[in-house]
Amino acid sequence: MALRPAQQTRPARGRDPERRRAILDAADRVIQRDGPDAPMSAIAAEAGISKPILYRHFGDKGGLYRSLAERHVDPLIERIRAELHGGETLRLRARATVGAYLQMIRRNLNLYRFLMDRATSEDPKTRGDVGMMVRRLGEELAGMLVSEGHVLEPLRAQIVAHSVVGMVQAAGEWLLENPEVADEVVIDDLTDAVVGALTSSSP
Repeated sequence: MALRPAQQTRPARGRDPERRRAILDAADRVIQRDGPDAPMSAIAAEAGISKPILYRHFGDKGGLYRSLAERHVDPLIERIRAELHGGETLRLRARATVGAYLQMIRRNLNLYRFLMDRATSEDPKTRGDVGMMVRRLGEELAGMLVSEGHVLEPLRAQIVAHSVVGMVQAAGEWLLENPEVADEVVIDDLTDAVVGALTSSSP
């Protein structure tokens, strides 16, 4: 039997995209305000719903974690990718890339802690998704090093690229514990370290 028009256009229960977006907006506000340990009940209350309805929209708590990671990590990766492939010198590109990453952390300390610490520790799928994004960035950097002639051996380029990505990520973690240090100081020194690592591997 054919569905009535109302049935054809009604979104699946708990999957309305606008409602999901409003819940993610609420989660952003609560996490930024209350910190990375903000309870799910506070997020639900901010969104004007109950916790069971919150989970209905995302499947479970892990689904909310993964949606938040996709919402925030994907645009960051795209920003870093754009800086990485800019038309400037290697140093200027390295500085822009490092700056984009560290400034994102500075502006979103609680959200970063929520995604990189809490969400990845509590949900293996979120940890896998975030880890894959970071690995893809390392792969892309390795390809750039080879294509631009900075490193001739593909295997060596892989090692250097993933080491550099890990170094920048570790510096971001350090910045979380030392917020009194000025951005420019960290960006300058980390840029020197990144460029040094890349150029020391040149033929």
